[in-house]
Amino acid sequence: MSWNLLQSADQLTQLIAQSASKPQLIFKHSTRCSISSMVLHRLERAGLNDQLDWHLLDLIAHRQLSNHIAEHFDVWHESPQVLLIKQGECIFDESHMGIQMAEIVEQASS
Repeated sequence: MSWNLLQSADQLTQLIAQSASKPQLIFKHSTRCSISSMVLHRLERAGLNDQLDWHLLDLIAHRQLSNHIAEHFDVWHESPQVLLIKQGECIFDESHMGIQMAEIVEQASS
């Protein structure tokens, strides 16, 4: 599996609709942050399984979309940050070193 690049509000709308049948994960990545790069690589090494659809948002290039996501799902903006979307709702969010593949998979399964 690979990352789907999230770059527009239209894509976000599609992602939310798709979450009705399959959990969607948004990874808000800062290309200027070493912690964000480390967490991104850690997730990739763990393997992006097909239980979820994986979406990567470059929040430096798409800051307005990142802010829109934070407002829409009523979460604090952080970086790096993951948001797990299921049935149109953010059921889990985590940031920085708290981002763990095992916890993401567990939350997606529940």
